[in-house]
Amino acid sequence: MTQDRLVVALDDGYAAYDQEEALLGAEGARFEVRPCRRDEDAAAASVVDADVVLVRESPVSRRVIDAMTRCRAVIRYGIGVDNIDQAAARERGIMVANVPDYGTDEVSSQAVALALAVSRRIGLHDAEVRAGRWSTGVLQPMFRLRGRTLGLVGFGRIARMTLEKLAGFGFGRVLVHDPKTDMPPGVERTDLDTLFAEADVISLHAPLNAHTKHMVDARRIALMRPTALLVNTARGGLVDTQALYEALRERRILGAGLDVFEQEPPGAHPLFGLDNVVVTNHMGWYSEEAMRELQLKTAQEAVRVLRGEQPLHWLNRW
Repeated sequence: MTQDRLVVALDDGYAAYDQEEALLGAEGARFEVRPCRRDEDAAAASVVDADVVLVRESPVSRRVIDAMTRCRAVIRYGIGVDNIDQAAARERGIMVANVPDYGTDEVSSQAVALALAVSRRIGLHDAEVRAGRWSTGVLQPMFRLRGRTLGLVGFGRIARMTLEKLAGFGFGRVLVHDPKTDMPPGVERTDLDTLFAEADVISLHAPLNAHTKHMVDARRIALMRPTALLVNTARGGLVDTQALYEALRERRILGAGLDVFEQEPPGAHPLFGLDNVVVTNHMGWYSEEAMRELQLKTAQEAVRVLRGEQPLHWLNRW
């Protein structure tokens, strides 16, 4: 085994990298964490001598890929690869892979938690109690979930587990918008406009790409019932944030639960001043178990590449 092979992680943030160091070291490769913090210049400088690049949030743009001299694969610590230029990588013969089979339990739980927090007005009542106000009166309307309609946009692993966890709440109908045609009993496949017009709880589980960007726009939000709520644990770019803000401000829909945003960190958006939205900081994927699992599976994909094998989840195939 040669000792000059190098695997570079462009982003830090994990408590330990013992799994990466052990697995890659056993293949005779050095492992280095080079924090880039979303800086394209830093990313371009960090990948020059890498054989494999591991990335979380930093951009792996065409410019960054052009800086690579011997890279064989870019592997995303996670599912979404919208920060990686897959076409540019394909042109250079660089494989792009991800880890789609981790954190399913965690993200589905986050979707359920946000739906319940919005539905039960948890944030509003939490603020009231903390401010020393106590009232059993109605602050804002709430509606039971039993008998209502659940809408899932996308029907992959996370969406299916979200449905499994919400099944006990007694939804009367389940609508799904997804290219797949194999739906389980009790699930209706439908078009996106129908889903937005008829669902009471809408949970987004689609990838972000040129076709799905702002799929939740002003027109579709206008289709929603005034008692409906939107949950997004997928990608912030699926939603036109300004259109959602206006609908929430004018109380044209019941509320929204958001774990992801078009720009992250999102800065001081007026959305955060509303009492009918619950927000979290893109942490739906997280548990201690999920984090270790993600790091392990990412390192295992890097090992496959170093051995001359194809990664299990190779995305930009040629």
